[in-house]
Amino acid sequence: MITVGLFHRSTVEGGVMVRIKIDDTLNAFCKDTGVYLEGASDAPLTSLTFAAKDILDVAGYVTGGSNPDWKAAHEPATPTAWAVNTLVEAGATMVGKTITDELTHGIFVLNAHYGTPVNPRAPDRVPGGSVGRQR
Repeated sequence: MITVGLFHRSTVEGGVMVRIKIDDTLNAFCKDTGVYLEGASDAPLTSLTFAAKDILDVAGYVTGGSNPDWKAAHEPATPTAWAVNTLVEAGATMVGKTITDELTHGIFVLNAHYGTPVNPRAPDRVPGGSVGRQR
């Protein structure tokens, strides 16, 4: 078995069980959703991965806006957001959703429910920015 994070997917490749695990040392991922979308094979972005903010819908999952009360009060999405779908159809694999400012009300990605992601370039500062600059 090969272990690579936080959200798991198990497949058999060449007779070997492979489990994908996201290493979330920056506390960037939402831990209450196991969303995983395999990218199309033999497409331009095959072998690349991405994560989407918890404001983009994925069919069958509740978009929580990084707020557990909002998430509990809403139903799973029926369509998948165009941006997510476009990346998946182009071959990229979605490995999870990332924390955002609660209900997108802020610019620092401070979140009382899920914590604040670590700024990898300045750990003593907030990640900031509209997308949290989690890279």
